[in-house]
Amino acid sequence: MYLAANGRPDAPPRTPGARRRVPATVLALGAVSLVTDISSEMVTAVLPLYLVLGLGLTPLQFGFLDGMFNGATALVRLLGGRLADRRGHHKRVAGAGYLLSALSRLGLLLAGSATGAIAAALAADRLGKGIRTAPRDAMISLSGPPETLGRSFGVHRAMDTTGALLGPLAAFAVLWATADAYDAVFAVSFCTGLLGVLLLVVYVPAAPGPATAPPAPPASRAAPPRPSVLRDPAFRRVLYASALLGATTIGDSFLYLLLLRGLDLPPVLFTLLPLGAAAVYLLLAVPAGRIADRTGRRIAFLIGHAALLGAYALLLAPVGAPTVVGVLTLLGVFYAATDGVLMALAAPALPAAGRAGGLAVLQTGQALARLVGAAGFGAAWTLWGSRPALWAAALALAGALAAASRIMPATVPAASPTVPEAP
Repeated sequence: MYLAANGRPDAPPRTPGARRRVPATVLALGAVSLVTDISSEMVTAVLPLYLVLGLGLTPLQFGFLDGMFNGATALVRLLGGRLADRRGHHKRVAGAGYLLSALSRLGLLLAGSATGAIAAALAADRLGKGIRTAPRDAMISLSGPPETLGRSFGVHRAMDTTGALLGPLAAFAVLWATADAYDAVFAVSFCTGLLGVLLLVVYVPAAPGPATAPPAPPASRAAPPRPSVLRDPAFRRVLYASALLGATTIGDSFLYLLLLRGLDLPPVLFTLLPLGAAAVYLLLAVPAGRIADRTGRRIAFLIGHAALLGAYALLLAPVGAPTVVGVLTLLGVFYAATDGVLMALAAPALPAAGRAGGLAVLQTGQALARLVGAAGFGAAWTLWGSRPALWAAALALAGALAAASRIMPATVPAASPTVPEAP
C-alpha cells in the first residue's frame, strides 16, 4: 500500500529521481480536452436557456433531462473502458468518443426546433463523452509515476477547464453577434469539435507510456464481464463513498438558475455564470492535485464536498453580489479538489491491463448517482419550491459527507503489476 512520508496513508511515497515534468501524453490530451470543452460548453451554456426559457420545460423536466444526459448514458463508460482494455487501443476508443460528440453538434444544427431530435443529439454527445472518458483517464494514469498522478490529473483538468472557461464566452459572443441565433452556436461548436479530433489523431501517441502493460492474454479477454475490481474491499469503499456523495450533488445548472432568479438577471447573462466557477477551478486544479499528492487524496476529496455544502448554505441566505462570488468560488474549489483527485486516488489500485475498465466502473457509479440527485432535486423544486428543496439537498449532503468520511478507506492497496484483472 502507499504510505506517505508525512504520515498521510493515502498519499504514495516519492520515487527517488522521479521526473518532475508533466508527461507529453498528458499535455497532448489536455490540448484535446481544451478544444473539445470549448465545443461542448458552448452548447451547455445555452442549453438551460433553450430548454427552460425557450421551450418552457418545468424544473422537473429539465432536471430529468439534465440527469439523463449526464447519467443515464453512463453505462456506456463501461463499454468504452472494456473495449480499451480488451484490445489495448485506448486512443482509438477515446477518438471514437470525441468524434461522436463532435457529430452531435451537427445533429443539433440540423434538428431545428424538434424536441425529439434535440434530445437525440444531446444523447449522442453524452454517449461520446461516456465512451472516451475512461480510456482518456487511463492514458493519463499510465503515462507517469503513481506518486505524481494528482499533479498530472490537475494539469489535464486545468487545460480542460480552460476550454470550459472559453466555451461560454464563445457562446455569449456568438449569441450577441447573431441576435440570439442558436444555430450559429451549434455550427461553431461543430467545427471546434472536429478540431479536437484532429489534435487527438496527430499529437496523442497510441501507447500512453512505458507504464502501459501488454495486452491481456486470450484467457483474460474471455473472462466474464463482471468487474473484478468490485472484489477489492478498498476499491468498493471508494466507489460507495463517491456514489453516495454524487447522489447529493444537485447539478451546476440548478445552482446557476437559483442565482439567476435570486438576482433577477437578464437570461443572456446565464451563459456567463459558469465562468466564475471555471476560473477558480482553472487556478486551483494543479495546486489541488499537488497538495493531494503530498497530504492525502482522500482528505482533499472530502474537503471538496465540504466546499459544495458551503455553496448550498450560501444560496439559502439572501442572494446578492457577495453570494454570487461565494457560490462560484466554492463550486470551483469543489471541482478542483474532487474531479481529478478521485481518479488519482483510485487509479494506482487498478492493474494496468484493466485500468480503463476499473475507472469506468467508478465513473459510472458516480454518474448514475448524480442522475438520482438531479432528478430528485428537480422533483423537490417542482413539488415544494426552490428553498425547501435546497434545504433538503444541503441536509442530505451533510449526512452523506459524514458517512463518506467513515466509508472511504484511509489506505488504498496498490494493484499487482503482474496479475491483470478483467474490468
